[in-house]
Amino acid sequence: MNNRRFRRIAVTVSTAALLPLALTACSGDSGTSASGSGADKAASSAPAGETQPMDQPFGPGCATVPKEGAGSFAGMAQDPVATAASNNPALSTLVAAVKQAGLVDTLNSAENITVFAPTDDAFAKIPKADLDKLLADKAQLTKVLTAHVVGEKLTPDQLEKGSFDTLAKTGLTTAGSGESYTVNDSSEVVCGNVPTANATVYIVDTVLMPSS
Repeated sequence: MNNRRFRRIAVTVSTAALLPLALTACSGDSGTSASGSGADKAASSAPAGETQPMDQPFGPGCATVPKEGAGSFAGMAQDPVATAASNNPALSTLVAAVKQAGLVDTLNSAENITVFAPTDDAFAKIPKADLDKLLADKAQLTKVLTAHVVGEKLTPDQLEKGSFDTLAKTGLTTAGSGESYTVNDSSEVVCGNVPTANATVYIVDTVLMPSS
């Protein structure tokens, strides 16, 4: 009887001694789990708090923009718009036309403008004879180029259903939503909301030809 009682007491003491250790371990696990849960929540909530594509360049054409250097989005943001465009390989024809029209300083010195910038492929849609004629006519070239410029910075929201006056004193209309926008019902934005030092640029796939 005495031996049995001694064994029961020993078991009871042993269990009592282990119980605080078990509670401590559980408490540690719980703390880790809570901490992990908080981290998970922070991680999952962080993207939701970030500004998403509408505050950043968007569109399929953005994939062709260099990742680094003066022609990258970060590089273009440091330069005025004509200089920034000259560093983008997809806008070489536009840049040549701007130089031909003598508009480099005009665009670089303007403040808070929006430029709808046709790509090289957009200019390639114009028959060569017509494009050569346009490039040789400085007055008409100036009108065409300034018809791509609005005297205020436009956000994507403003493009959803917009009507704006251009520097050529012609009208320009926009429509769309999300990451899909058209300009004058004929040109599509392929890379939008590109920042430069003095302008917002929307790269388009068709040259906007003002009515005569």
